[in-house]
Amino acid sequence: MATATRSGLDCLFNPRSVAVMGASGNAGKAGYAMVSSLANFPGPVYAINPRAAAVGESILNLETKASVAELKGQVDLAVLTVPAQMVPEALEQCGEAGVTAAVICAGGFSESGDEGSALQQQAVHVATTHGIRLLGPNTSGFMNPRLGLFANFMPSVTTLSPGPVAVVAQSGGVNLALAFMLDHAGIGTSLSVGLGNGADVGFVEVLDHLANDPETTAVALHVEGVADGAALMDAVLRVSTRKPVIAIKVGKNDVGDFAKSHTGALTGSYEVTRAALSQAGAVVVDSLAELVDAVTALSTIRLQPHPGPGAAVITGQAGPGLILADALAEAGVPMPALHSETTAQLQQLLPALTYQRNPVDTGRPGGSFPAVARAVSEDPSIALTAVYALDEPGAFDPVAALGPLSGHVMFASGGPKNVLIQQRERLRELRIPMFHSPDALAHGVAAVVKDAQLQFAASQWPVRPAFGRGAILGSTLDESEGKRLIAEAGVQIPAGRTAANRQEAHAALEDLGGPLVVKVLDAAILHKADVGGVHTNIRTPDQLDVALDVIDRIPNRSSGRYLLERQAGYGVELIVGGVRDAAFGPVVALSLGGTDVEISNVSPQLRVAPLSRPAAIDMVLGLPPALLAGHRGSPPIDPEAVADILLAVSELLMTYSDITEVDLNPVRITAEGSIVLDALIICELQH
Repeated sequence: MATATRSGLDCLFNPRSVAVMGASGNAGKAGYAMVSSLANFPGPVYAINPRAAAVGESILNLETKASVAELKGQVDLAVLTVPAQMVPEALEQCGEAGVTAAVICAGGFSESGDEGSALQQQAVHVATTHGIRLLGPNTSGFMNPRLGLFANFMPSVTTLSPGPVAVVAQSGGVNLALAFMLDHAGIGTSLSVGLGNGADVGFVEVLDHLANDPETTAVALHVEGVADGAALMDAVLRVSTRKPVIAIKVGKNDVGDFAKSHTGALTGSYEVTRAALSQAGAVVVDSLAELVDAVTALSTIRLQPHPGPGAAVITGQAGPGLILADALAEAGVPMPALHSETTAQLQQLLPALTYQRNPVDTGRPGGSFPAVARAVSEDPSIALTAVYALDEPGAFDPVAALGPLSGHVMFASGGPKNVLIQQRERLRELRIPMFHSPDALAHGVAAVVKDAQLQFAASQWPVRPAFGRGAILGSTLDESEGKRLIAEAGVQIPAGRTAANRQEAHAALEDLGGPLVVKVLDAAILHKADVGGVHTNIRTPDQLDVALDVIDRIPNRSSGRYLLERQAGYGVELIVGGVRDAAFGPVVALSLGGTDVEISNVSPQLRVAPLSRPAAIDMVLGLPPALLAGHRGSPPIDPEAVADILLAVSELLMTYSDITEVDLNPVRITAEGSIVLDALIICELQH
């Protein structure tokens, strides 16, 4: 029998023999369903049921055994369908019998409260003592169609076909849903795993197993929650350097209470997890349907790393082609104009009234279609060609036309179901993915392009997540202290003075000149403008007194101090911030700033720290082009200057382990440079 190791999972996913503990002859029991699912396994399957064994009763034609101890040295994998309270004792028996891996199907463990958590810890302790690898508890199991191994209590999984895509899902239900969706798409699975509670075998272990699996060409990842973000990122990075990873993070609305500052409102666990997965090289999608489209493409085609590979669209019908091109543009897929040599060829091949730049509208598939596809695919600007053409017998044979372009072309069509299935299978043999709608084709193209971009990014600046270095800042800083700290990193702040009383405030106005911004200076007041603590365009002593009067009426002030600063020039405003995420550690954020940050529709750019300069610049370039060029007459954004601020925030989070949040809002892009107008640094008391 195989020997269990902490580095390999062959004992679990590729066993030579299986025992079902809790096997049952009652069709309504999980033990019956599990034995039924394992009926096609080519190796020995043993049914463990003391009562049935005592009376010589078989279960689904399997001889029953009273205990796994009777099979000492003969069982690789035990599937436990016994109640939760019986699991530790069942694992003890497995250990004594030399079993090397186990699947625990029962619920009632850590997901159910303190008592269940204690039971789970007990089960893990027994398994670890005996060197048993555990999948679960609280899982429906896994499927390995290549081996004919369906350790899952849904017997219909035995109809699943083998294929090149592995599924790793936290939810057993999602694991099953994806496996069937991939089967219906004609893709199939190499391994499909429901992690359940992940008490032993979790994301990291399964991903490392799949990285070395030659039968798996792409990995579909379903994530609900993350305990160790750094470990997950490292594992995804190890896999994505060898084969594509496509991920979906559920729980978009799980942010819960916003953190105290604007940055916290921007970086809920959903957004952070998606950003971290992408940073590690995973193509992140929004739905299971999009995930299936992405793995349909990426299990067959993977482009070389590239910062922006160009895609072309060829269509036999203008309407679907327009939908396809529009979807690609919305996804940010580059669609460069074709070179003049290519358009010259197209002019010879297509009617004059057709559109021949990119997209290319052929008017209707005809005899010239193969030559058109070849000309476009060979254009120096094009890395991937998306072709849409309805099925028209006699007008166009996609296999003959696209076969020579394998590895650089994808196809979608509409027509009779049986015809399309036949075409799909023939094209897949040529490594050409096929879809049944323009939208699905767009998802596939966008995923392949994004994967190439992520590969390029990883090759330029591999990011290894890390936590703070252990220095302690000690307390939440007021605005002046926070600005002084970031100014030491070379970040520009306004010229200003602090004042302990009105006399010092008037002296500061005389020294600095107007116009000034006058603020309450109190670390306990996080949103100064909301309580009348910010006043602009202060030029005269009378205006200053009015502002100070309002500030002095703010209730519960812990400090009587003021901050006076020279007012910055006009410009677009950004927020640069950072939070310390519970799973992923320090995270840096960039988005539109100012007072309307929460209502902005500009998605924040997020990266797990530490940042490299190229990664920081990439964050800036992820802002809308119109914003980068200068919004509503404001100066253009200098990516290098904003990157300096992002790097400063990253360094702060990496240096001081008690900083939980950094909020530089706004950072104004002025003609004099990028200036931090407000700074909040929140620390958590460490014990």
